[in-house]
Amino acid sequence: MSDGFDSAAFLRSVSTKPGVYRMYDQHRELLYVGKAKNLKNRLSSYFRENGLAIKTRALVARIAAVDITVTHSETEALLLEQNLIKQHRPPYNILMRDDKSYPYIFVSEHDFPLLVMRRGRKNKLGRYYGPFPSGYAVRESIGFLQKTFRLRNCEDSYFANRSRPCLQHQIGRCTAPCVGLISPAEYQADLRHAELFLQGNNQQLLTALQQEMDVAAQELAFERAAALRDQLQHLRKVQEHQSIEAGEADLDFFAVCLQQGVCAVQINNIRQGRMLGSQSFYPDILLDESPEYVLEVVVSQYYLLHEHELPDEIVLDRVIESREVLAGLLTERKGRQVKVAVSVRTDKSAWLKLAVTNAEEAVRIKLRDKAHIHERYAALQQALGLHAVPSRMECFDISHTQGDLTVASCVVFDQSGPVTSDYRRFNIEGITPGDDYAAMRQVLQRRFRRGIAEDNLPQLLVIDGGKGQMGIAEQVLRELGVVNLPILGVAKGPTRKAGLEELFIDGQPVVIDSHSPALHLIQHIRDESHRFAIAGHRHKRGKAKRQSTLEGIDGVGPKRRRELIRFFGGIQEIKSASVDELVKVPGISQNLAQIIYDALHE
Repeated sequence: MSDGFDSAAFLRSVSTKPGVYRMYDQHRELLYVGKAKNLKNRLSSYFRENGLAIKTRALVARIAAVDITVTHSETEALLLEQNLIKQHRPPYNILMRDDKSYPYIFVSEHDFPLLVMRRGRKNKLGRYYGPFPSGYAVRESIGFLQKTFRLRNCEDSYFANRSRPCLQHQIGRCTAPCVGLISPAEYQADLRHAELFLQGNNQQLLTALQQEMDVAAQELAFERAAALRDQLQHLRKVQEHQSIEAGEADLDFFAVCLQQGVCAVQINNIRQGRMLGSQSFYPDILLDESPEYVLEVVVSQYYLLHEHELPDEIVLDRVIESREVLAGLLTERKGRQVKVAVSVRTDKSAWLKLAVTNAEEAVRIKLRDKAHIHERYAALQQALGLHAVPSRMECFDISHTQGDLTVASCVVFDQSGPVTSDYRRFNIEGITPGDDYAAMRQVLQRRFRRGIAEDNLPQLLVIDGGKGQMGIAEQVLRELGVVNLPILGVAKGPTRKAGLEELFIDGQPVVIDSHSPALHLIQHIRDESHRFAIAGHRHKRGKAKRQSTLEGIDGVGPKRRRELIRFFGGIQEIKSASVDELVKVPGISQNLAQIIYDALHE
C-alpha cells in the first residue's frame, strides 16, 4: 500500500451496510470502483496479509485513499457503481468497449415514408425500430421487407426529383410511389404490414394479409390480391426458416470463456423467435477476476450503461452474484418481468450451448492471433537487435496535398496489436507548405513533450520516411532529453514496392527478409499510420472544400447549408442546380437562391 494509508484504522470505521467504494492513488487519481452488499467484508478482503493474487496486490500497493458511499440496497449500489464506471472509466475496472452507435430501422414522416437503416441520434421525425446488434441484422431485415412489401429506401431529395421509376422498381423492390404507380392508401397498407413485422406481431400480420387478399379478390382487384398472396408466401417461408421451438419470446444468451489471460463474452440475441444477431466482447482483465465476476460486470454494463433493448429473459451460462438484484432492476425498467435464468432445458439449452461454443471459439481465435503477434514481436526484436521486445511502438506519418492542409498521424501498437484508442492526428500549422521535415519536427515535439510530462513514452519509434526524417527525430529527442529510444526509419525504396522498403535503425541500414514476420509487423504499423493520416487529411480537405464553397455566401448559415446538402446530396449537385431548383430548398427565397447561384458560378 501507498505510504500514509492506514488500512487497519480505515477498516475499523467502515460500515457493514451495502454500498460503493472508490480507491485512489497518492495523486487522487481514481483506480477502481466496486460495490458490495457488506462494505466491511468486501474491503477487508483487499487488505489481508496473504492470499491475494499478484494483480490484486499491485492494485492494493497503489491505494492511498478509499471513499465509500452507503446505499439503501444492493440495487442502489449496483446502479451507482455502473454510473461511476461510466463517468470515470477507472483503469482497473473491467470496461466493456461498447460505445459504438447501434443501428435502427427508421420509418420517416412522409406521404410515402422511406424505410432505411439509421445510426446515431434520433433527431429525424419518424419511428425507430431497434436497436439491432449489427448492421448485418438490419440489412437482412430491410432486404426482406423490400422484397416483401416493396417500400422505398431513397432519400426525400431523390424521391422528389424522379420522373421515371428507378432500378429498385425494375428489380421488384419498390412500388415506385415517386411517379404515382401506387396510391397513398395502398402504400400505407404495405407500410402498416411492414411495421407489424418489425413489432413482432407475425400472427396478426398473417391474418390481416389473408383478410385483405380475400377482400381484394372479391372486389376483382386481382393485381392487388396477387401482391398480397406473394407477401403471405414470403412471410410463411421466412417463418418456417427462422422459427424455433422455444416460442415467440425475446431472449438474450450470455456465455463467458476465460483462458490463458484471454477473455471473451458471447451474446446471442433472439427476438420474436428469430436469431437476430450475435456479438463477442473481449474485456480486459487487469485483476484476477473469476469468469462469474466478468460475466456479472458485462451483463450489468450491457443493459445499464448502453442502449440495448431489454428481452423477456436473459440466460447465463453460470451463476452471478447479483442475479436477483439485476433481474429486479431490469424488471422495474421494462415495466414487466425480466427473468435472469441459469438452468434451462430443451431448446433454450441448445441456444445456450451455441453461445458457449462461440465464446470458446472466440478465445481460441484470439489466442491464435496473440501467439502470431508474439512471434512477430520476437522476430522484430531479433532483426533490429533490440534489448527487449517493445511493449509500445508508435509510428508517425505526414499527409498533405501539394503542401496544403498538412496532417500528421500517430498510430500505436502494443504486444496485442493496434491500440486504436491511443491513435492521434495532429493538424500541422505555421510551416512552409510541403516542408515534411518541419511537419515531422512539429508533431514529434508536441507528442514527446506531452509524453514526458505524462511519463508515457514508446519503446520503439517508427518514422515513415528515410534518413532525413530520422535525422529530425533524433534532433527532437536529443533536444527534449529522451535517450535510449531506438528509432526505425521506413523508406519506400527506389521501386516503392511492398517488401522492398529500405529500413534504418538508429541511422544504420538494416536488411530483413521479405518473408520475415518482423517485416510484416513493420509494414502493418507503417500502412496503418499511412491509412490513418490519409483519412484525416481527406476529412480535413473535404471539410475545407465545403467551407470554402458555401461558407462565404452571405445569408447562408449552418442551417441553410445543412438543408442544401440534405436536399441535393452534395456540393456538385448544388452547383448544377438552377435558381428555380434552389428555391425548392426549405428556407431559400428567390432572392437568396439567385445569390447562391451567382456565388457558385463566379
